[in-house]
Amino acid sequence: MLRLSTRDKDFEQSFKRLVNARRESDDDVARDVQLILADVRARGDGALAEYTRRFDGFTLVSDDDWRISPEQCRDAFDALKPDLRAALELAAHRIQAYHEAQLPENRDYVDDIGVRLGAVWRPVDGAGLYVPGGRAAYPSSLLMNAIPAKVAGVERLVVVTPTPKGVVNPLVLAAAHLAGVDEIWRIGGAQAVAALAYGTRRIAAVDVITGPGNAWVAEAKRQLFGVVGIDMVAGPSEILVIADGKNDPEWIAADLLSQAEHDPVAQSILITDDPLFADTVADRIGVEIAMLSTARVAHESWDKHGVIIEVRDLAEAPALANALAAEHVEIATDDPEALMRQIRHAGSIFLGRHTPEAVGDYVAGPNHVLPTGRRARFSSGLSVLDFMKRTSFIAVDDKALRAIGPAAVALAEAEGLPAHARSIELRLGI
Repeated sequence: MLRLSTRDKDFEQSFKRLVNARRESDDDVARDVQLILADVRARGDGALAEYTRRFDGFTLVSDDDWRISPEQCRDAFDALKPDLRAALELAAHRIQAYHEAQLPENRDYVDDIGVRLGAVWRPVDGAGLYVPGGRAAYPSSLLMNAIPAKVAGVERLVVVTPTPKGVVNPLVLAAAHLAGVDEIWRIGGAQAVAALAYGTRRIAAVDVITGPGNAWVAEAKRQLFGVVGIDMVAGPSEILVIADGKNDPEWIAADLLSQAEHDPVAQSILITDDPLFADTVADRIGVEIAMLSTARVAHESWDKHGVIIEVRDLAEAPALANALAAEHVEIATDDPEALMRQIRHAGSIFLGRHTPEAVGDYVAGPNHVLPTGRRARFSSGLSVLDFMKRTSFIAVDDKALRAIGPAAVALAEAEGLPAHARSIELRLGI
């Protein structure tokens, strides 16, 4: 674990190294993914079957091997214990309500010259959702991806998820039933992303691909952007906690570990103005890790990538937070609003001592698919807009064309595009 203080003479240099450190895919991953994408594009289902056998230890032969039926999803939902079913339904309800409020409005108006202008929003035809399998099989991720797509009006919702050794997570199937997923294919990795983008004999291509995954999945989405739309290139999870010494150190330690347990390269950072509190949290993390079933992963993440930054005053924290542009930012202070107003770059902000990041992962409502790796400087979390596109429209009558057409002709001629100018001049009778 790295310990920094703004009082140190070399703090700026050390902090700059922290900000610029990469925890994401390397050139070897990019080359591997490029080969996989080309192979799937060339060989289709044959390549998918080969990679699934090699990486997941599962053989795809019959239709039942390739797909998980809606009946299986419904059965998984019906088999849930009542309290778990209620929790899943509560999460789905809150996610839907939050994202329904994001739906954009169409525009249609006539300006003062008489030109009719506007735009209409429409959903994409098909969306592909990547849902990790194995240790990282989370029904919450399926809900966070599928529900905004449904709210947007997407007609075809396709899930790809690896099933190592044929093992399926029943909670994921239950979530798929609740969210109204149309197709579930038992494939994963970069090859699954390629299948969604290019299409194969069995799997029809989609227009947008969203959802979290490992370095190979993220790299595949990056390379395929342009063939399809994507939500973002997501890297390892990260959390930044800004906390004063009035907090319970056990709570803050648990919050930091809530991201560390995701991945050995996840990053948890604490900023505090209380050195004694920092010491106590660091000690408590060791105790908390020992109680986790995910201890090995959390321990490696904290040891290699955990950071505690001591500041003279929490007024220094917003500038540090903006430089880090973290995926999750918790502000556990007496007046979290005051600090939030100064934080421009963050995937999602959690205000107050009783708002752990984990509540946002499940039942708060806002999406938990968020920008990582400092991408919060220029991008946002997943929303209904990721599954929609805007089409503008223009209607000009003779009077309006005579008002604005000559200016268009002048600009077209200045740009050396005479056909542009002539298409307007003919209508003006010039």
